[in-house]
Amino acid sequence: MADITAAIVKELREKSNAGMMDCKKALEETNGDLSKAMELLRKKGIVSASKKSGRATNQGVIDSYIHLGNKVGVMIEVNCETDFVARNEVFKLFVRDLLLQIASVAPLYVSREQVANDLIAKEKEIAREQIKGKPENVVDKIVEGKLNKYFEQICLLEQPFVKDNTVTIGDLLKNKIAEIGENIVISRFIRYQLGEEA
Repeated sequence: MADITAAIVKELREKSNAGMMDCKKALEETNGDLSKAMELLRKKGIVSASKKSGRATNQGVIDSYIHLGNKVGVMIEVNCETDFVARNEVFKLFVRDLLLQIASVAPLYVSREQVANDLIAKEKEIAREQIKGKPENVVDKIVEGKLNKYFEQICLLEQPFVKDNTVTIGDLLKNKIAEIGENIVISRFIRYQLGEEA
């Protein structure tokens, strides 16, 4: 078994924002492998985050961001369970990251559940048209893959995070729920771009 030093525990704590004991335990379980320990913490965090997802979110913030040059502006509502968390710095920074994401990548919806069925049907039709002539047994898989790519472009929760494209906004949200210990919901946003209709 690898020797778990205070330095490696500290490094994992800084990377994950998890508690000191959780970090030590994760490192012990993964024999001192930092990346595996991080993955283990994320898995555990996601489990605890999903337990919180049914809880009411009546507090939160409405925040805004005007991008450099005053050509793009974003307004967002993010909800949480308590006023205490709404004023928490970690929560505020998460909201700022969301604003930056929306300004940079221009999603149209928070999640795929908000995308109208007729839009999805049209996108499937376009995908099928693009792959005409392919064997029927692979068509559905290809269409599903193209549809997932479409959702990744238009749905905030499915987009890779602009500051770290190894995680999606959905993953980031789950990590923040685990870190803060409260349910968090991205309710709505609007993005304005100079010369374009919102």
